[in-house]
Amino acid sequence: MIKKITIYALLTVFIENSQGQKSQQIAPLECPSLDSGDSFTQSEFLSRLANECRYDRLLLPTYQTGDVVYVHASAYVYFIQPAEAHDLNFKLHFLLQLRWTDPRLAYTLYSPKRSKIIGENDLKQRIWVPHLYMSNEQSSSLMGTDSKDVLISIAPDGEVLFSRRMQAVLYCWMNLQKFPFDDQTCSMNLESWKYNASILRLMWEKDNPVRLSSELHLTEYSLMDFWTNESVVRGDIANMRLGGAGNYSALKFTFKLGREVGYYLMDYFIPSMMIVAMSWVTFWLQADASAPRITLGTSTMLSFITLASSQAKTLPKVSYIKASEVWFLGCTGFIFSALVEFAFVNTIWRRKKAVNLKKVNSKYILKSTLTPRLARKELQKEIQESSPQLSKSRSCSSLQQEGSCNDPAGPGYNNYLTVHSFPSALNLPTITTQSFDGLMGSPSSKSHNGSEDSDEPPKRHTWTTMTPQEIATWIDKRSRILFPLMFIFFNVIYWTFVYCL
Repeated sequence: MIKKITIYALLTVFIENSQGQKSQQIAPLECPSLDSGDSFTQSEFLSRLANECRYDRLLLPTYQTGDVVYVHASAYVYFIQPAEAHDLNFKLHFLLQLRWTDPRLAYTLYSPKRSKIIGENDLKQRIWVPHLYMSNEQSSSLMGTDSKDVLISIAPDGEVLFSRRMQAVLYCWMNLQKFPFDDQTCSMNLESWKYNASILRLMWEKDNPVRLSSELHLTEYSLMDFWTNESVVRGDIANMRLGGAGNYSALKFTFKLGREVGYYLMDYFIPSMMIVAMSWVTFWLQADASAPRITLGTSTMLSFITLASSQAKTLPKVSYIKASEVWFLGCTGFIFSALVEFAFVNTIWRRKKAVNLKKVNSKYILKSTLTPRLARKELQKEIQESSPQLSKSRSCSSLQQEGSCNDPAGPGYNNYLTVHSFPSALNLPTITTQSFDGLMGSPSSKSHNGSEDSDEPPKRHTWTTMTPQEIATWIDKRSRILFPLMFIFFNVIYWTFVYCL
């Protein structure tokens, strides 16, 4: 019985205590007074000013009137580090400052002698702060050693100044078609996350919205220009561009960077020119010197490929052709052409037959060396056209009958003399046989004899013979001039495209 009474008493006490706690929670909170605010310390006055009974940090400063909240922004940039091209990003250290007015924090009437309330991250946790994000952000963080570098100041009229020091890695979509002579345009995009443009509007400060540190120096790039602009970004749930549907206010800080080409000139372009010029040394070596010419050609090719591959490692794999790749293909073509020229002249050098040339110039030399059989056929054709007397003539014996010579069935058909007549250029005698009657009475013979007595000199051919060794040396001598001229022409076209187009 005693146990039952004890349990009943304990239950009664527990129910009374729980009802008392509920009554205390339901009771309205008493707001601490702001009178004589100058007598309080900054922490005491701020705890009264931002007390939950009169201030809700989740609501906009203008939630009662419905007006648009204007947030003015400014930035101070003191470090820009463009990353490697294959990363397509850059690193930025900057101080971002936001300014807006919150009427709920105005304390002129309560503490007229207090000029400003200054706090750090603890003050940020008590008041409303706009939520902004960087749309092209890869990573970002607040900077600071012991604590985060955040500073908030509240003016007597309720103007809030929020400053934070940040470091961010931002994406920059680069166009590398003219690499390494390119100019890149990168930007930092600030956008509102929670409130659309009908509620919150972002604006740059009118005077010097972005300032650069006087100690700002870049290594691979030079800062050519920078500018700011304001825009509105369309957000919807379909593409999940932002948190919700509507137009969202955005700020953009854009800067233009020009790549410094001094490094690439000294480490890539000038060495590649020297390697191409080294491949021309083979033109001064004899055509049959296979070992030194092959060694020099292959070593220059491998050296240039190694030089070019070291530059290609720092670039992303894009689908379009870059200016550095055009230079690589051009120099590779010249080095490879020098190797092909050696193979060509070495093949000619090892030939044994001399070549007959109509004229000693590039057209006929290359034509005779590339197609020697065709050249010999043209030589024979030229001789036949200029000397139609080159033919086979048959002379029948005077003892045979007149018609039996041309009759295959006749007895004297095989009794003939075949004589070849050669052109006058070869200075060989022409032997002709005719009958005595034809010699005395044929008018054609008279005209033929008359032509022999004329003063007109016989037509002569200016054909020249060159040995394969002479042709190979002739090609090497012309290559010593042709290759440098073509490389100079390639440079004129290339550098005109780089700087003028």
